[in-house]
Amino acid sequence: MAVHAPSRARVRFVVAVLSATVALHTVAGTASLASDGVTLTESTISWSTVNYATSAENGFVSGSLDKKTIVDRTFRTHVLENRYLKVTLVPEFGGRILSIIYKPTGHEQLYRTEVGVPYGMTAGVFYYDWLMVYGGIFPTFPDAEHGRAWLKPWNFKVVKESAGEVTVSMSLKDDAAYSAAPSQFLKGSTGIEATYYVTLKADRAALDARVVLKNSQPRAIDYEYWTCTTLAPGSDPNNPKTTGGAEIVAPIEAYSTPRWSANLSEGDESLGQGRSRFEKLRYFRNWPTMGIAYAAPDMQGGNFWGVINHDNEEGIIRIADNRVTPGLKMWTWGYQSFTNETDARKDPNEARPYVELWAGVSDQFFHRAKLPARSEVSIPETYSPIVGMSNVTAANENILINFSAAASSVNLQFFSIEPAKPLRVTFKRGDAILFNDAVKADPKNGNRISVGVPAGHSGEQVRLTITTAEGKELIAAETRIK
Repeated sequence: MAVHAPSRARVRFVVAVLSATVALHTVAGTASLASDGVTLTESTISWSTVNYATSAENGFVSGSLDKKTIVDRTFRTHVLENRYLKVTLVPEFGGRILSIIYKPTGHEQLYRTEVGVPYGMTAGVFYYDWLMVYGGIFPTFPDAEHGRAWLKPWNFKVVKESAGEVTVSMSLKDDAAYSAAPSQFLKGSTGIEATYYVTLKADRAALDARVVLKNSQPRAIDYEYWTCTTLAPGSDPNNPKTTGGAEIVAPIEAYSTPRWSANLSEGDESLGQGRSRFEKLRYFRNWPTMGIAYAAPDMQGGNFWGVINHDNEEGIIRIADNRVTPGLKMWTWGYQSFTNETDARKDPNEARPYVELWAGVSDQFFHRAKLPARSEVSIPETYSPIVGMSNVTAANENILINFSAAASSVNLQFFSIEPAKPLRVTFKRGDAILFNDAVKADPKNGNRISVGVPAGHSGEQVRLTITTAEGKELIAAETRIK
């Protein structure tokens, strides 16, 4: 809903209309949702792959690939659920969050491949000298390029289970090494212990997670850590994939590419040698082929990134302290993976339409960090669906916003991570209050407020504050009238 108000008097009139309308949307959007509690259940999931074989060390058995034969595998799953989210975990294949369904829309937020296909055999690219994509969100360590743990079973444990919160963990120790790993990877095992905590709370429409990496040894260890996310927001739960309207949303201006991937930036090195302006490549439709792009020089402290599907204005955003994970690596198979997509069962192949975004403790693959002796690193992160937002300009663990001001109006789109909590939204230009009223968050459609401003105020600053009904500040931001 948009509200236009050229004067303060008009603003105060439309505030009441806005509040009533938003409240009606909220009731309609949440009436069919589950109760306020959180549940944890066990189930199973079947996944198809082409036929292949691996050695005891997880190396690919030469000659075993048979793309004409499709086999089914069954994994045990653990399902966390509240009134907003249904989250499926698969600990036994990479300790991954496989699915996040946003219940107000019924849509999937993560990619999941229908038929797994091994690729990259003997190419020297991956640790086991091959790879197969399943999808979801999962920790990768202690090496770059999917690391060593993506196909291993992780130990599952319930940490806390109550009506208000469920926290579980998936853990693995790097205590084995692949004898035939390509030369660019670390030799031997590192002994790093990784624990991935996943939390769903009753009142939150977002999933909270935390990765803890522990070095119990009396010496520092070279390592890499990256959280890999394969994102497909707003898609069909039975056929999740990135759509043609996908945009990578990140508060960065520039990216760089490896030499082999330079075709991504051809004709676009507008920021100097090796640096390209990000404006073009943020759109999935502009990826000419597969390739890697890195935020350059890194995230520069920006605390969010993700993907918005502009076909239905749904998105999934990761919110984290990116001073801990400053690296952002971006990957797709190219836009042709969407336009030329084939039937996965009739033509199983690895090039599928998804956007891979990675959060790393270093700026690029094979730029290693050090984990000090007898220490640990903790990486908290929040994964929030969003609806009704065309962009994100600021985010935290409470609220995501898209805030801007044009010559005649101030515009806000926002998504509240705790939708049941009453809010107050205020716009101020100097001491003048442009908007100040209670607003009820709408978890199905998101919230949109547009307030008219008199002409002649170009360049002036407008401040936004969103608080609880009791006055506790949840987020604040500033923008200038253009």
